[in-house]
Amino acid sequence: MAHELYTRTNQKIYFAGLALEAMNKAGEGRAMNAQALVQAERESAVFHLYGALLGLCHEIAGFYRLPQANAPRVELLLTQQVLDQKAIPELAELVELAQAPQTWLAQLVATHAALYQPLQAPKKVKADVFQPLIVAVNLEDEAPQALSRETMEEWRQNLKGLAIRFRDGLNEC
Repeated sequence: MAHELYTRTNQKIYFAGLALEAMNKAGEGRAMNAQALVQAERESAVFHLYGALLGLCHEIAGFYRLPQANAPRVELLLTQQVLDQKAIPELAELVELAQAPQTWLAQLVATHAALYQPLQAPKKVKADVFQPLIVAVNLEDEAPQALSRETMEEWRQNLKGLAIRFRDGLNEC
């Protein structure tokens, strides 16, 4: 493998694709542990997508010779403080995407961060023996839906498109 920054990004994008394919196969399979396999591949895909984003950040930071070029986390590079040090259009676009919570990039970063949070037990409704059988339920506390393969594939394609577009711009200098 070449020792160029872009190779790590490409590798992570490829690995995310492999994880998504394996997730799809596990979901179609009838194995007893199919649900566990799907979850494992989902987490693997998120891990590799985050790694690809970090690789892309390293490419940009390396090209512009930023002091944060070896940052171990995306969150350390995609800040306004880093952007204030040097005006970098590619980094500015990533910072803008990361700071808007509804964007795919912000969701990817949040999903990756959630992988490292401890599991939370679902809240139980306390039963009162004197209450009638009708129980009030708070719908806001429902468990979040599992991240779909289609959503992660969309993130992968968006990341791939950004990498290609940014590299074209970086090579023009």
